Amino acid sequence: MNRVFNFEGPVFTFLSRLADLFWLNLLYILCCIPVISAGAATTAMYYVTLKMAKNEEGYITRSFFKSFKENFVQATLMWLAVLLVAFVLFIDLRIAGSGSIPGTSVKNVVTVAVGVMAIIVSMILMYLFPLLAQFDNTVKNTVRNSFLISIRHLPYTVLMMILTVLPVALIWFFPALLLIVAIMFSATAYIKSGFLNRIFELYMPDKDNTEDSSDPAEGINGEG
Repeated sequence: MNRVFNFEGPVFTFLSRLADLFWLNLLYILCCIPVISAGAATTAMYYVTLKMAKNEEGYITRSFFKSFKENFVQATLMWLAVLLVAFVLFIDLRIAGSGSIPGTSVKNVVTVAVGVMAIIVSMILMYLFPLLAQFDNTVKNTVRNSFLISIRHLPYTVLMMILTVLPVALIWFFPALLLIVAIMFSATAYIKSGFLNRIFELYMPDKDNTEDSSDPAEGINGEG
């Protein structure tokens, strides 16, 4: 029993991790308030959780703002691109549902096309900012690699998409669970980071399988 409750036991280890995730979640929310900085904040959060998942994290605050500063420009460009695509898809969906487009078949085609694009964008987002946090690369290659890796590791992609939506769904159907917002973003990123680390290990420069010319992430350069 004493081993369970000592400072190196499972209870205190769990509580310590919970406290770290709470603080990381708070940093993330605060840095997302300006909206335009949400991309950099997401990258910084994954920079920390990817290390946490491997038990390599140092000081949470220092690591978060280190990544936030270093990746701000690229992350912001990516985030603005995501907002633009989301806006265009939203407008297309509104037009399709407003009756401006004649013919039911055309409306259905537009609706399906928007839905497919939304799914593709969601798949890319599962890897976009984590890849930026882990690897040094150009914006173009990071987007490209995000898409190709999302296809190659489709089961993980689908699982992470479900994990992303699950907390929101729980709050939607059970408003009493609103308190989970205090840890929702960082905890979700932490869980997904376990899967992301497995995937990213396949594309590390020192891995033999990166020599395969058919590697969908051959644009990845080095670890961030």
